Amino acid sequence: MRLTKTLAAAAVIAVAGSAATAGGLAPEVTEAPVVMVDTPAPAPAGSINSGYIVLGLLAALVAASGSF
Repeated sequence: MRLTKTLAAAAVIAVAGSAATAGGLAPEVTEAPVVMVDTPAPAPAGSINSGYIVLGLLAALVAASGSF
């Protein structure tokens, strides 16, 4: 009796397994690749604003012209 139950259970598992894949396997789901866009780095800037350099040159010229 025990062998009969084992064989019946094996048959049920085999039928259930074949019924589960009766339609075939589903196609693989492929996702669109992620594209990373590199943004160009900004041009390196000086540490001193150019307006301060022009202002310093003007101050130097005024100071030099006053000494004559």
